[in-house]
Amino acid sequence: MNNKLTQQQTKLLVLLLFCSIIAVFFLLDAQQWLNLETLKQNRNALLNYAEQHYFFLYLACGLLYIAMTALSLPGASILSLALGLLFGRWLGTLLIVISATIGATLVFLLARYLIADWAREKLQQNKQAVKMMDTFQVDAVNYLLFLRLVPLFPFWLVNLVPAFTPISIQTYIITTLIGIIPGSFVFANLGQSLGQIDNAEQLFSIPVIVSFTLLGTLVLAPVLVKQYKAFQSSAK
Repeated sequence: MNNKLTQQQTKLLVLLLFCSIIAVFFLLDAQQWLNLETLKQNRNALLNYAEQHYFFLYLACGLLYIAMTALSLPGASILSLALGLLFGRWLGTLLIVISATIGATLVFLLARYLIADWAREKLQQNKQAVKMMDTFQVDAVNYLLFLRLVPLFPFWLVNLVPAFTPISIQTYIITTLIGIIPGSFVFANLGQSLGQIDNAEQLFSIPVIVSFTLLGTLVLAPVLVKQYKAFQSSAK
């Protein structure tokens, strides 16, 4: 008898593991702890625990962030604030960037190699996803970097769609890593001064949004120039 797991069995085990984690998350109503008010109310207790168990908590938060990103669970924004609160803007940003990149990469690999047929069928029913896939065919690197810098689409969708484009895993990781640094720093920086935040509207100010848009436009500029030149050539 062959003891090695078949590809089909491996897919089934991975899917069961993912579904189990999602089920536990909602059964325990974990989302109730991931809100701004709860975080502010427990601020001192969390800081005291971090002071006593710093490295353990740093690792645990990283693993939690990876799982939440990979499973597209709600609450990543609040967790980002918490990491800034607990570990400061610099170490918090580092943990967010590394964890989010690993989680996003797991989504990419899962979609491309384990649930490709099912995911592709679902994405074809999503107008946003179809539009994104068409644009990726033009200039995948600049477009993905633009989407990471400017959150026009849900993070889970931007993680998933590139799996069905020619983009390589190396390019996906690098663009994700670079593209999420500004947003990660904003959240970590806000988390460090959590006591001054009173509502969710204060998470992004107009200057921050404008800055991200300008950054994204700068990244996308080569694509726009290329399309403009192609249009001019076809018009002649």
